[in-house]
Amino acid sequence: MKLNKNYYAIIMAGGVGSRFWPLSKANYPKQFHDILGAGETLIERTFGRLSQKVPADHVLVLTNENYKALVKEQLPKVKDENIVLEPAMRNTAPCILLAALKIYKANPDGVMIVAPSDHWIENESAFLTDLETAFKACEADASEEKLLITLGIEPTFPHTGYGYIQYTSSDSAVKHVKAFKEKPDYATAKGFLAEGNYSWNAGIFIWSAKAILESFEKYLPEMYTLFNAGYEALNTEEEEAFIREHYEQAENISIDYGILEKSGNVGVIPATFDWSDLGAWGALYDNLEKDGDANVIVNAQVINRDSTGNLIRSEKGKVVVIDGLQDYIVVDSQEVLVIMPKSKEQDVKIMRAEVEKKFGSDLV
Repeated sequence: MKLNKNYYAIIMAGGVGSRFWPLSKANYPKQFHDILGAGETLIERTFGRLSQKVPADHVLVLTNENYKALVKEQLPKVKDENIVLEPAMRNTAPCILLAALKIYKANPDGVMIVAPSDHWIENESAFLTDLETAFKACEADASEEKLLITLGIEPTFPHTGYGYIQYTSSDSAVKHVKAFKEKPDYATAKGFLAEGNYSWNAGIFIWSAKAILESFEKYLPEMYTLFNAGYEALNTEEEEAFIREHYEQAENISIDYGILEKSGNVGVIPATFDWSDLGAWGALYDNLEKDGDANVIVNAQVINRDSTGNLIRSEKGKVVVIDGLQDYIVVDSQEVLVIMPKSKEQDVKIMRAEVEKKFGSDLV
């Protein structure tokens, strides 16, 4: 299948994934692990999904400079010049601007998707259909303030851990976004679902390089000026030096706050695919197949006695015996074993900090 030469993808892969500790560590975060036990790491699955629509040499990976070797090992089809290393953590807006400038310089007609490296998407054909709809809408848009599109996930329950997108109901595939809503309390989330015109914010964006650069120039002009000063260096041997010298000067701000919440021309496609941001171990339990005792088993060989509702993850083939355990998370990495109630999954960061303090940073 011939792929569109104007299509590009940005994979954001700089996070630490601390809520998936002890498997995910600062020196080897979750996007580089086979979290699902499917034979591929999360970033490999993301690349495989996007490269069905985007030429492999048009995929850029934005990541921490400490993870360059992992990216090269797991994504050998990504060119060295398309691995953009962030010398400091500055949230999503600066890295997206940098990538958009690189794409625009290579191809002023470029249209791109920005996607996290560590999300779970079940129905890939539905995802690719929605992506094609978004790409074509961005290519065709001729308005003065060009279209910025996000993929929204149709909510299945009143989730309080996601931001929401309110949109104008219409027959169009791309709905006009009325407002972005912060993570709500339970009652507010129930109200959103009852209204019927809200989506979960998945953090997946599509726009033309020209449109997002014009938006940066309008809404984040200082950042635009800072990075555009190095335009001639981009896609050359001088790029790395420019980034190292200037990147830390950029404002620490997300693309949502910096651009999308200010723009009046944002659209959302309510997605038709199953999705999870895999934010914590409980999300993995929710999205994987259960056995007859409602346990989720990843990699382990389990002997189960009177145990239900558990997530058991180990190194490949390890024998795990559980007896009388209900609704627990059991995660065994090479150096650390964690056993905790599912109801306390948000305490992982606290546990992680305690281990670091007592036993050292090598374990986190």
